[in-house]
Amino acid sequence: MNHNPRRFSIRNIILGLGLIASLAGVVAFVRTKASSGPVRFGRRWSRNLRVLQLATRTSGSWVSWKARRTFADAGARREIDTRFEMKTATQITEALGEMKGALMKIGQMASYLDQGLPEHVRAVLAELQHNAPPMSAELAAGVIISELGDSPDQIFAEWDPIPIASASIGQVHRALTHEGNAVAVKVQYPGVAEAIASDLDNASLIFTGLGFLFPGLEQEAIVSELRQRLVEELDYDNEARNQDLFRTAYLDHPTIHVPRVFHEYSTARVLTTELADGVHWDEMLTWSQDEKNLSAETLYRYAFGSLFRLAAFNGDPHPGNYLFRPGGQITFLDYGLVKRFTPTEVIDFGDMIKSVVLKPDKAEFRSIVERIGLLPAGLDVPDEAVFDYLKHFYDFVHEDGVYTITPEFGSESIRRIFDTTGPFTKIQKAANVPPSFVVIQRINLGLYSMFGELNATGNWRRLAEEIWPFVDGPPSTPMGLEIERWARDRHPNAKGAMLSR
Repeated sequence: MNHNPRRFSIRNIILGLGLIASLAGVVAFVRTKASSGPVRFGRRWSRNLRVLQLATRTSGSWVSWKARRTFADAGARREIDTRFEMKTATQITEALGEMKGALMKIGQMASYLDQGLPEHVRAVLAELQHNAPPMSAELAAGVIISELGDSPDQIFAEWDPIPIASASIGQVHRALTHEGNAVAVKVQYPGVAEAIASDLDNASLIFTGLGFLFPGLEQEAIVSELRQRLVEELDYDNEARNQDLFRTAYLDHPTIHVPRVFHEYSTARVLTTELADGVHWDEMLTWSQDEKNLSAETLYRYAFGSLFRLAAFNGDPHPGNYLFRPGGQITFLDYGLVKRFTPTEVIDFGDMIKSVVLKPDKAEFRSIVERIGLLPAGLDVPDEAVFDYLKHFYDFVHEDGVYTITPEFGSESIRRIFDTTGPFTKIQKAANVPPSFVVIQRINLGLYSMFGELNATGNWRRLAEEIWPFVDGPPSTPMGLEIERWARDRHPNAKGAMLSR
């Protein structure tokens, strides 16, 4: 039997969600039963029950699809497949969108992560990027009253009760301040903190399951890091501080725009920022290849420039967090999930690059990987195998020349992490994700998938050498020259490359 790889991808997502949902629901039931006698259908149980119901619905659709497909001819099978995929994707989108929290982030990632997903499925899941079901106008107004002390119609000169975006933690409304500033007001969903806590409890179970496949994972450290980052994301005061950090670094940058925070209209559960304009990811994908390349260049400069020059990484890189304008101009939204790195951690990232790209040395690379904790010392595999396994993630910067990042590159990045049926099984099963790598893995799992969808083309090696502080190369593109002029104007007495190259 010939397997359709596109159908295999959506099947894996469906069955994976079903497995996770079933496990979470069953364990939640057992926990509740053991700890409190009769089952109480409180908020956390209700949430786990909804996840279990999602698993039941998708599993039922799967059985029905299998039965119908068995007796259909080739043409009818294609139609049955499409109907099944659409129905299941819609079920998942509706359920995760209503539940919000960490589970909704899974759906957001699925919408752009797997390049094998059929386009009609990706389109449905993409609604989770910035268009999830919103809370009512009354609930949003209630949060404003409790946080800012009065109704939104009084706090602001103008208030639009219909949200312009809704995501995993909160939703965004347009407003006009009494000072005449057009703003975006992010209002946190009531109860989302409890939802995140429930999801994080279940995350421990999920990583326990992954431990059977990947024994090298230090599960408690990974869950602890995720818990810390997601709890920080619930604190809009913390997000405002993160956004101030990035805005100061990129103020008046030629292509990177970070909206201003209006602190007088912000609290721990309400965040008011400058209202930005631009088009969303799906519209940008219709632009010319040259324009898409410019967008990719800015995304690269922002992610890696911030990592190496600011020692910070905005850890939620997905298409719903960007607004695009021609010429590579991008507004970067959402600073809730920001990882700040120690100087030692940044040096570790640089040491890996030096030993795999600049001066390839397989033994040195192996020793760095072991020192950081990605692999245990003494694993019975040759240095060459370790080098070949991880070198893929640096392929597009390895040579000085034009390189197109294809969808296959993004898919291979994901396979290198999760597919244990290939030649690197022993390495994968022994590999760990130390805390400093947990959030930054979103580059491999998200950013490279987006670059693949863009077919992003450029001389990435020279662009990288501009950004790497241990190379500090000259501008390699027209955008680089603009940035150099901007940096010189900001710091006329400074020497060498500036932060935001």
